[in-house]
Formats: sequence, structure tokens, C-alpha cells
Amino acid sequence: MPRKPTKRRQLLGTRPLTFSSFARASCMVRNQISKSKLMKSHPKHEGNAFIRNSPEPQSESSDSSSSDEEFEEVQADFAFFDPKPDDFHGVKTLLQNYLDDTQWDISGFSDLILGQTTVGSVVKVEGDEDNGVFSFITALNLARYKDSRSIMELKEYLLKVCPDKDIKNDLKQLLEEQASSVGLIVSQRIVNLPPQLLPPLYDALFDEISWAIEDEPTKELQDSFRFKLHILVSKIYKLKNTNHKKKATPETEESIIYVKAEDEIFHKLCSWSFCFPLHVQPQTTNELKGYQLMGIVMAVEASKVPTFRDELKSLISES
Repeated sequence: MPRKPTKRRQLLGTRPLTFSSFARASCMVRNQISKSKLMKSHPKHEGNAFIRNSPEPQSESSDSSSSDEEFEEVQADFAFFDPKPDDFHGVKTLLQNYLDDTQWDISGFSDLILGQTTVGSVVKVEGDEDNGVFSFITALNLARYKDSRSIMELKEYLLKVCPDKDIKNDLKQLLEEQASSVGLIVSQRIVNLPPQLLPPLYDALFDEISWAIEDEPTKELQDSFRFKLHILVSKIYKLKNTNHKKKATPETEESIIYVKAEDEIFHKLCSWSFCFPLHVQPQTTNELKGYQLMGIVMAVEASKVPTFRDELKSLISES
């Protein structure tokens, strides 16, 4: 693994990419995304893209999915940055509904994300005066932050919504006895973020985890990134169970629609997962009329990360 700044260029397609009915967005990425060793300079990465602009961009966890809004296509130069305190409002906004409608310490959780600068990235538009956060990603060690009120409330929430007794026992072990080797991956973004940004964004995360194991100033901090397993909390659309005469078939309707493209890969690679109903439901569209938004929790072994990275690159390049 290179230790000096290097640049690799990846040619990106110019046609719109879509991954699900919910996350469909007309976005065309042109030119190239520069990928470099993530030295602590700003920005980390840069890319040039078009996105659909609306008065109030919605995060992928937003409870609004109206298709009647007027959109304007605008050019945006995206860049990856280290988290910093100025990103608090943007990160907190993207975390709305992360744990459904639960009242929890979302501000404290945002502070944890922004306080960990060696592992984690925020995505902004280069030169944007508003300094808006379009996406962020991080991995938090559950034992390192076990005394944080937000982590304690998150653990309590996950155990509460787990419907399977056997999985709940496994989950409890990961959250308690094995927490020192468990990384909570948190990745939130606006709905129409260009999907071509996903591979370099996840590459940045997993590369930084590897570098932190070597570069953190103390052994305790280094060990806090030696993850054996990752937990992810996300959302999917599941086909509603009906007793009507019309029966869904694989040819007509998918049983699951992934809000985030990468979740399909994580789901396939996970050791176990469980779904649970959500109180906050988006406005119904014709495309999603027969579906219900559900929460999903997945446990993915760290050894599966190389496979995930390869499959994510293939998914984006083939779409």
C-alpha cells in the first residue's frame, strides 16, 4: 500500500445511473474523479458532476419523496474532506431519521463523527460558500465510545427493534463483550449524490482504517481500528405481504428495493441481518405503492471488505 501521495484516474460514464425506484436520480458524471492517498490536506478527493438541484435536497433517510417537485440540473465539483466542527449542522441533518423517529442524542453522535478525523470523510461541493455536506462516511469503534450517551442509546435501540431471539443474542455479544473489535459503519448522503462517488468514498474509509492501525500515535488507538466485524444500520423497501389474488412474481416486482446501492452487496455478504418496521414512512409513489420502508441491520465480517470493494466498483461501472 503506497504511503506517499499518488493519483489514479478513473474515467466515468456520462449517462444517468439509477439503482432503485426510490433513489432514482438523473445525474451525469463527466471528466474524472481523482483518487489519492489521503494525507491530511484538503480536499482529499475531487470530482466533477451534474446533480439535480431542488430548494431543499433530501437525505436518503428523509420522509419526503414527492415526485412533483421542479428540479434544475446544476454542475457540481465534489471533493472529500476531513470532518470538522463546521460540518455539524450538515452531518446532523443527514442523520435525521437514522434511528427512525426515536428521541436520542443525535447531536452527541454527530460530535463523535466529527471528532474522529483520522477515519472518516465528508463530501462537499468545492468552493461552495454554504459549505453544505452532501454525504459523509465513518466507522466508529463501539467500545471506544461506549461511555457516550448516543452510543448507549443506539445500542438500546438496536436490541429493542431486533425481532429474532437468536440474532438478538448475537447482537448483544457484539455490542457488549466483543465491542472492541466491532466498527459501526455510518454512511449517509442526499438522495441524488452521483453514484460514481461511492467506490472512492468507501475506498477512502477502508484505506484510512488500514492506515490508522499503523499511524495512530498510541497502541490503544491503533487497536481500536482492528475491526473483525462491521455493523450497518440502513433502510430498504420490502414488498408488502398481501392475500390478494394478484401475486407478485420475480418478473414483475422485486421483493427488496435497496435505498442505497451498496446495501445489496453488504446484504449478500453479511453473516446475519434482520429487518424491522419503521414509524416514519415516506409519501407513497406509484412505483413504491406495494412496498413498505423497513429498517435493516447487517453484520459483515471485516474479511469480506476486499470482496465488497471489488463488487461495488463492478456495480458502478456496469450500471
